[in-house]
Amino acid sequence: MARRAHAYPQVDPGAAGLVEGGVAAVGGRASVREALALARRRDALGVQTAAGLVLRDDLARASRLGLDDLRAADLARPIPITEARASEVVVRRHLAAGAVAVAVRERRRLVGLTLRRGPAAPGLPLGARLAAALPAESRRALDALAAVSPAAWLVGGVVRDVVRGAAIGRDLDVVVEGDGPAVAHALAARLGGRALEHARFRTATVEAGGVRVDVATARTERYEAPGALPRVIPSGIGEDLGRRDFTVNAMAADLGSSDVALLDPFGGRADLVAHRLRVLHPLSFVEDPTRMFRAARYAARLEMSIDRWTAAAQALALRLGPYPALSSARLHAELELIAGDARPDVALRRLGAAGVFRLFAAEYRFTRRTAAILAALPDTLAWVRQGHLAVAGGELAALAVLADQAPAVRLAALRRLGIAGGPLAHVVRAAQGGDPLVGAETPSARAARLRRLEPIELAWLWLSRPERRAALGWWAGTGRGVRGQLRGDDVMALGVPRGPEVARVLAALRDARLDGGLRSRDDEIAYVRSHGAATTRKEG
Repeated sequence: MARRAHAYPQVDPGAAGLVEGGVAAVGGRASVREALALARRRDALGVQTAAGLVLRDDLARASRLGLDDLRAADLARPIPITEARASEVVVRRHLAAGAVAVAVRERRRLVGLTLRRGPAAPGLPLGARLAAALPAESRRALDALAAVSPAAWLVGGVVRDVVRGAAIGRDLDVVVEGDGPAVAHALAARLGGRALEHARFRTATVEAGGVRVDVATARTERYEAPGALPRVIPSGIGEDLGRRDFTVNAMAADLGSSDVALLDPFGGRADLVAHRLRVLHPLSFVEDPTRMFRAARYAARLEMSIDRWTAAAQALALRLGPYPALSSARLHAELELIAGDARPDVALRRLGAAGVFRLFAAEYRFTRRTAAILAALPDTLAWVRQGHLAVAGGELAALAVLADQAPAVRLAALRRLGIAGGPLAHVVRAAQGGDPLVGAETPSARAARLRRLEPIELAWLWLSRPERRAALGWWAGTGRGVRGQLRGDDVMALGVPRGPEVARVLAALRDARLDGGLRSRDDEIAYVRSHGAATTRKEG
């Protein structure tokens, strides 16, 4: 007779059994230097301040950035707290949901912390979603990547958009553990494309069959100064996701798994559902202030709200500015990206209201007039594109943001953005100019005034003076293309002497056509014969 198997009870050590290290209490005015020294002396994983819990790792990060005199309390972050007698399952659920640590409390006293170690376990299968969302060329590129690298992950905005069910393009971001450029060359060879290396960041770009794949070596980053470019160190996928900007961008799809499992260590999927934008640590914006611009851009594009703790981290970063190590090119590039999005007005108003434009000039003040100007920016950018005007979106966005500032503040901000030479002169002239169409009553007079303006000045006139949009629409669509049918050789054959007189007569023909006086080639010939060298000089 078979013996019944003995049932052993499951042992639950409780939340207290998972505690890895203690918490030291510090005063509300304790500095990073003092709090970090205490945490190290007591081998504590964090410190408790009046503002909340501060992780020892965040204190060490601040110290590396030279922020030893900063108040430790400024680095407090939301950390879930559970009772010591609670099940260990409670702790594990918090960690699986994206918490970097869980505090354990007994009788109102914090007894310690549990930290998340390594990347989260794979979760939601994405294979079917990817197959449905990606174009055939992109799927082919990912299949080829899986064949040349056993440790590859799809990362970034593509994963975010797959998770939220949005459309996917042909630009893919991939991380590999190992040698990213070598994998990129192997992928290019397999796809019949080409690879371009970017040695400093151990990345490479593959272009093949209409698809662009950015292949990066999994890496962690160390920032040696606020706003400076980081030092790159090869690492695993967990550390790579931990260096990113927001939780919704810190997800990865494992291309080596059969179901392309989602790796979501920071709770990005839950934040997408909640329409919440969160940074990964309290010094995220200090390390890279351009993340403030990305936060506004993503919030506008994805219709998300910046959570309260993230807003506090941004306010701290602004207080610690102005970030001389942050290059003008990086700031300008962020404005270009915002201008290229569908709702640049929303993003720029968020930045203005939060005080982020003080990174351009410390004296900057966001005004109601600037907010009103920004509301018309999307339509203006659309008009610029429709009229094929050579206007850089970043320069127009800068002009819209800075036009209502004092001239000295505006000039300092434009220079901080790296706008110099001719472009600087054109932007300044646009901001300082009045209404160039005052007194221009005829089409030819209006055309003469508009012909003198640079494209950025035309765009600013459209943006800032709605009453002139009809005239500008006529100019961009019809007026600037009006020419006489006769050419230089034609008017010389009619007796106009070679030299400046030819140009004057051709201009007079153009203006007469603009004003409706000439309708045919015969009309132009008669005009030249009757007026000849005595043609009255007109504007322009």
